[in-house]
Amino acid sequence: MKLLKIILIIFITLTNGLKADSKNEILDNLQKGGYLIFIRHAYAPGGGDPDNFDINNCSTQRNLNDQGREQSKKIKNFFTENKIPVDSVISSEWCRCKETALIAFNKFETKKFLNSFYSSKFLKNKKTQMKNLKKYIKGWNSGKNLVLVTHYVVISETLNYTPSSGEIIVADKNFKILGNIEIDY
Repeated sequence: MKLLKIILIIFITLTNGLKADSKNEILDNLQKGGYLIFIRHAYAPGGGDPDNFDINNCSTQRNLNDQGREQSKKIKNFFTENKIPVDSVISSEWCRCKETALIAFNKFETKKFLNSFYSSKFLKNKKTQMKNLKKYIKGWNSGKNLVLVTHYVVISETLNYTPSSGEIIVADKNFKILGNIEIDY
């Protein structure tokens, strides 16, 4: 039994060290620049959007609450404290993404290809959006990082990854994931 405890302690110690090394490696890459940084919008309670959704009216959308706004501030602090160079920030047109981008980065521009297609109402746009996203990335070239604030479905479709609210996923221009960083809310 003692041997089992010792093995367990060694295993936990080794795996924790690996996570720390991975996080340091991710930070090193981000500080060098040239990567795609996908961020799922900060915490917005619920799922999907109401039936009366209007892209031009935030009151008809699922929005960030105080926890989501606080999480957005933590994202801002993460980038500032780690001196991560950002070329530009692009965001979905949905209010929860725009608010995340505004709080975390101050400046951003919206791109339709980052919009959600979770609802059947928008699913018809999926193929065109993915094509336009890939075209945009192919034409992007910078020594700094590109931040994309978007939705679960866009990240899942693009990277084959299931993100949490406010999670940062780092990928290269070929959409290969290099790592992720979860930001608590």
